Amino acid sequence: MRFRSPEQSIRLSPRDPNIFFFYYLIGRTRLLQSRTDEAIGWFEKARNANPAYPFVRFLLASAYGLKGETERAAAELAEYRRLGGAPTSITRAKKGAMGLPKVRALSETTFFAGLRKAGVPEE
Repeated sequence: MRFRSPEQSIRLSPRDPNIFFFYYLIGRTRLLQSRTDEAIGWFEKARNANPAYPFVRFLLASAYGLKGETERAAAELAEYRRLGGAPTSITRAKKGAMGLPKVRALSETTFFAGLRKAGVPEE
């Protein structure tokens, strides 16, 4: 079985009801690549396509935090929490983080660093 990239999936199914997930995947990749502005654009598309999916807001808060846009980060965190998003701390987020060691290392310098700047507590 051959898997499609998120970009291919968007091109082939632009009206897919789960298109937000493809936007999210692209945004997450851009965030890990430290392409923060691009990540924000993709996360905003994901959020707009499915406003009820809380984890996109957590990642968007992280990206805004990395950019120093603390008010926007705080607003996304508040909405994440209102939607019942979990985890609510860096420690808990790390427990749920899986993947290759390289991805975990990139997450530390991008995703978790952004969450800290956004005001997410360690514990």
